[in-house]
Amino acid sequence: MRLPAFITPNSLTIARLVLIPFGAVALFMNGGDDYNWQIISWWIFFILGLTDIFDGKLARSRQQITELGKFLDPVADKAMVGTAMICLSILDRMPWWITIVILAREIGITFFRLAIVKRGVIPANKGGKIKAAFQGFGTGFYVLPLDPSLYWFRDGFMYIAIALTIVTGAYYVRSAFRPQTTN
Repeated sequence: MRLPAFITPNSLTIARLVLIPFGAVALFMNGGDDYNWQIISWWIFFILGLTDIFDGKLARSRQQITELGKFLDPVADKAMVGTAMICLSILDRMPWWITIVILAREIGITFFRLAIVKRGVIPANKGGKIKAAFQGFGTGFYVLPLDPSLYWFRDGFMYIAIALTIVTGAYYVRSAFRPQTTN
């Protein structure tokens, strides 16, 4: 499928940012306990997550990788997961400590990236992408109205996401201070 030229990777990322509130609103519909609205919210966040994959592939295929895109794409990821986590914690469906640990790392790394932007944007690495996938799926399992017998899976998945969040955050900071090699 060939997309029109006006649909750019950055426009998809911006659209993702604009549409995040719709997933949050759906999550809160009817007090946050409505099975159908939970499914709708999950689909909204899932589709937004897919656009993250799609905009990266589009950027590479069109050779439209930009500094703005390298910065904005992870911000959109963090905004999407963070919005869902805050909503879930407000609804008492996710412990606040999980939300605080993950968002503290994500916000800290975002400010860190802004502080060192003069040295160049540090692009996402494979570990960061795996971390983002675990955060997205882990949060998605909390959005879904799962049977309580599956909470062990949901929680275990999220614990892996937390570990990856901490490890990749430390790696990201450490890599920023490594001497740059030139070819």
